Amino acid sequence: MLTYALENRGTDTLYEYLYKQIKTDILSKKLVAGERLPSKRLLAKNLNVSTITVENAYSQLVAEGYIYSIPKSGYYVTDISADLMKPLPERPAKQFEKPEEKKTYFADFASNSTVEDAFPFSIWSKLLKEVMAENSKELMSRSPSKGVYELRSAVAGYLYQFRGMDVKPEQVIIGAGTEYLYGLIIQLLGYDKCYAVEDPGYQKISRIYQAQNVCCKFVAMDENGINMEALEESGADVLHISPAHHFPTGLVTPVSRRYELLSWASRKDNRYIIEDEYDSEFRLVGKPVPTLESIDVGEKVIYINTFSKSLSSTIRISYMVLPESLMRRYDEMLSFYACTVSNIEQYTLARFITDGCLEKHINRMRNYYREQRDLVLACIKKYMNPDKIRIREENSGLHFLLEIDTNYSDDRLRNNAEARDIHISFLSQYYRNTENARYHTLVINYSGIMPEHIEEAVRRLIESIE
Repeated sequence: MLTYALENRGTDTLYEYLYKQIKTDILSKKLVAGERLPSKRLLAKNLNVSTITVENAYSQLVAEGYIYSIPKSGYYVTDISADLMKPLPERPAKQFEKPEEKKTYFADFASNSTVEDAFPFSIWSKLLKEVMAENSKELMSRSPSKGVYELRSAVAGYLYQFRGMDVKPEQVIIGAGTEYLYGLIIQLLGYDKCYAVEDPGYQKISRIYQAQNVCCKFVAMDENGINMEALEESGADVLHISPAHHFPTGLVTPVSRRYELLSWASRKDNRYIIEDEYDSEFRLVGKPVPTLESIDVGEKVIYINTFSKSLSSTIRISYMVLPESLMRRYDEMLSFYACTVSNIEQYTLARFITDGCLEKHINRMRNYYREQRDLVLACIKKYMNPDKIRIREENSGLHFLLEIDTNYSDDRLRNNAEARDIHISFLSQYYRNTENARYHTLVINYSGIMPEHIEEAVRRLIESIE
């Protein structure tokens, strides 16, 4: 009869310990192939445990192939090959080392992140609890491919009220980050198309197109945005631009150039414009510039935006608005995709918008960022020789340009800043065609700088570049 000291099982449950002991006896040949094991009832009585404990242990052994059962006969030891007869060593709990985290700086003027304290945690958590209490059934249902209707409807209403865009909820597609939406657009428009991006521009966009193995052209810019002659020469089918606030130059594309772009798109059936607005809500002077989509009559503009700027850089909820003709194509081609944003986030954000919380939050953050910018500018003017600097595009979004008079290279200045625990970037870093690059021009992102650090951060910045 099998007998084991169950009091030595440690943290194992009874059935786990019994299973391990029998398995060890099989591997060590204490129990030989073909040997009949005690019945569940008899072994349970001998060990003073329940028959369920023995049944669970036997079931695990059967599942792993150490024993087999013959109906109305019992359980027997399997004939295991010699290679498997070695007893398994006891394995200690595996220890994992946390990977080294990304370097943090006293101040990061190169990152477009947002400060943690700015997120409306109390309001968000309140709405989250309401959603969990009132939408439990919907939370456990499969989200439509485009996202839940409540959020798409809320986004459409928001765009109508604040961006002058008359769109239907059916045209709105929700996704976890703009990178995911770019991938959908490529599938929708075709891998055979040529996609043009701004030069200089946000490098991740071109890298995404290149990673998808599609043709990607870099089109030079002039003082009004995309250079129309360069665009025509590129042979591009699709143009990806940020006309409301270009990164990194900060340019706002004037209305006259916008109509030129729409005219370019209308001249061929397969031409489209991707209008990428990432911080249009934070124009700090005057009203937001109307979107390309709102003046497009030829269904040529795909509009993309994200809540990463208006809420938090870790809120990975973005959306795009398709022209109705492309919306129908999406329904036919890509509606098999599952929405990449969880239902609970979608319903919470929908309430955040429809309850007016987003509008209030953006207004509060616009004032906050205006104060941030004013303090940064005041400190720059306080510590720097005004004859050696020029500030550009300080009103259109959450970064501006700082031109400096210096004989040092951009790399030398960047290293100087690193030595003072300051992270900076230069406009020259964002050019594909370096012949056109503008040097000695800093791109100052201020949205992620803690207010109490601003003066010291600017002081260190000045030390780095003087």
